[in-house]
Amino acid sequence: MRKARAKKRIVQPDPVYNDVLVTSFVNNLMLAGSKNVSFKVFYQALDLVKERAKNTELPPLDIWKKALENITPSVEVKSRRVGGATFQVPTEIRPERKQSISIKNLILYARKRAGKSMSDKLAAEILAAFNEEGGAFKRKEDTHKMAEANKAFAHFRF
Repeated sequence: MRKARAKKRIVQPDPVYNDVLVTSFVNNLMLAGSKNVSFKVFYQALDLVKERAKNTELPPLDIWKKALENITPSVEVKSRRVGGATFQVPTEIRPERKQSISIKNLILYARKRAGKSMSDKLAAEILAAFNEEGGAFKRKEDTHKMAEANKAFAHFRF
């Protein structure tokens, strides 16, 4: 938009857990506008998490939130052209973007997993992220390593 900033849309909480974060996760999980299917996949995944993580006393929603927290990056690198060279400049990430990146990475690596159904793959990726392993957690670690390696270019921050 040329003149004004875009209005922030208000996301309604989900029907089961009454949580806005769940709704935003389901919105990212959704393909071709099938929100009911996405809700069903998410709730089935949490049921599978509940079955597989019997040794923890945490409810499945808390396991999912902890998994998201484990894969949330705090810094990222952005390309910055200075003179004739392009530098990878480490920058802090604002909270909304952190949340968005973690949600998208969890869904991306769940889709790449081997498994029968999407709920099965999502449950496996949630448990892997909760235990600080899996593709999404590795992505966060790689991002942090890249930011650490390019710390010398931090003064080019914009």
